[in-house]
Amino acid sequence: MSERELEQGLLEHLRSLILELGKGFAFVGSQHHLEVGGQDYYLDLLFYHLRLRCFVVVELKIEDFKPEFAGKMNFYLSAVDDQLRHNSDAPSIGIILCKGKNEVVVEYALRDSTKPMGVAEYRLSAALPAALQAALPTEAEFAREFPLMALVKLRMEVEREIRLLVADQTEAERPLALGPMLTELQGLGLAPQTADRFRNALQTMNRAAHGLDVAAADAAEATEIASAFLAELRVIRDRRSS
Repeated sequence: MSERELEQGLLEHLRSLILELGKGFAFVGSQHHLEVGGQDYYLDLLFYHLRLRCFVVVELKIEDFKPEFAGKMNFYLSAVDDQLRHNSDAPSIGIILCKGKNEVVVEYALRDSTKPMGVAEYRLSAALPAALQAALPTEAEFAREFPLMALVKLRMEVEREIRLLVADQTEAERPLALGPMLTELQGLGLAPQTADRFRNALQTMNRAAHGLDVAAADAAEATEIASAFLAELRVIRDRRSS
């Protein structure tokens, strides 16, 4: 499974989840294209809310919230309002789904924003008016799904780091599967000592990537092992590049 396939799987899973909630969402597109000033931009997911009569832009950021996320979402909402919104539509809504957040950073990032926008650890924040929150997915509805999505994203980050390490050693075409890449890394003597533990955790990560059920304890253990493995990979690559 390639990194791009994983990303597509994440978006498909998120799209299906929101549509299944029965809150009036109509799916418009994934990686929806917008052209602004001669440049191309792509929205992770775009919906139209039949009850609120507005577009809803969803951006998936499986990392801690950064102030620039709010600025980018504000840009997207302005573009959607200008290019897609009809005269009778309400202003578009933005939802940024993040792995984690610093409350103070989020407050500063949204303080002067005039557009309806939610930012949270996969939940809607008070930045959205109560009337809008009632028509959008709740914290409980998101919480069941996103730990596994974070695990899949972590798998993508490990794959990317291994590709960078192996690419420094050979110009051969990279295999797409993470397992063979890990074997190649071990053959080059570049694998961290935790490689065997990570290989076991990879089974759990692959189940999550294929949309299969994973016990919360197994997901937490795999996340811990993979995070430590990823940190070691980065140390090795930094050491080799210095």
